[in-house]
Amino acid sequence: MFDRKTLLVTGGTGSFGHNFIRLVLAQHDPEQVIVYSRDEKKQHDMRLEFDDPRLEFVIGDIRDREQIIRAMRGVDYVFHAAALKQVPSCEFFPMEAVQTNVVGTHNVLDAAEMCGVQKLVVLSTDKAVYPINAMGQTKALMEKITLARAQTARSSVVLCGVRYGNVMYSRGSVIPLFVQQIVRGDPLTVTHADMTRLLLPLVEAVKLVTYAMEHGGQGDFFVRKATASTVGTLAQATCRLFQVQDNIKTVGVRAGEKMHEVLISAEEYSRAEDCGDYYRIPCRKERDYGEYFTRGIVSSQLAREGYTSENARQLSISEVEELLLSLPEIQRDLESWFQRTGARRIAA
Repeated sequence: MFDRKTLLVTGGTGSFGHNFIRLVLAQHDPEQVIVYSRDEKKQHDMRLEFDDPRLEFVIGDIRDREQIIRAMRGVDYVFHAAALKQVPSCEFFPMEAVQTNVVGTHNVLDAAEMCGVQKLVVLSTDKAVYPINAMGQTKALMEKITLARAQTARSSVVLCGVRYGNVMYSRGSVIPLFVQQIVRGDPLTVTHADMTRLLLPLVEAVKLVTYAMEHGGQGDFFVRKATASTVGTLAQATCRLFQVQDNIKTVGVRAGEKMHEVLISAEEYSRAEDCGDYYRIPCRKERDYGEYFTRGIVSSQLAREGYTSENARQLSISEVEELLLSLPEIQRDLESWFQRTGARRIAA
């Protein structure tokens, strides 16, 4: 799919971009992969780590319309991962979130149309569904901008997207925090033991994006089916893996945080297509004002609930342990922990 093609990844030095680019270079033969981001230090480190002549690094901000247009000339496929993602940062500085997540996305879509890109995949989040914080609200607008552009389809570029929740062991997620707390001998802090989260390894998030690139039609959004657990179960499983006594402290639900992740709303679920490991949420292919002003749908067609971390299959402590052990980062942390403590590792 990517052989002899030129790809551009906005926010390419982040957790997703890093792993996605590694997969593309290992399993395909792209002509070029352009890493577009603001952080010159991360680009330098990535350049040394990958040492691959197919990589090109471009310093730029998606807020800069002219720069993203220049960077996108000659590009076949675009993966739009650049965003302000931290909930507190977006709450404190909502206009910065608007400038990056909304205006920046608008610039990326403009550039894709102007430069004749074949297909563009935008990366969204569970927080965009029934959003309660500025991060989710701006990502919801990002989706709306993409869908509105897809409906008008004034160019040949195919616009589609994906949604996923907190990726396991991604930067800023709870699992590396738990590991750090165990290493320091601190209690594991959980917001609420019954809070649920979908457990999606980063490799599955990468596969979701490649699936969208391969199968996505105009305006399609895709969601990966995943298992889930409570935060309390996740904390207990982490303690068991590191063979430490449960020492869990409840700190309370933080501002802007939901008890359960919602990846597909009830309204979207009514028209979603089950694609096996994925759900496809189609958009209406052309703008029909009657659907908004004069016509509706029969209420019996509406789903009562969407797809959430609460109604996904819940894993037991042992099952979460097994899933955690599949993460290379956890394997590395466990090896370091048992070398440091001198304890004998017992198989989970």
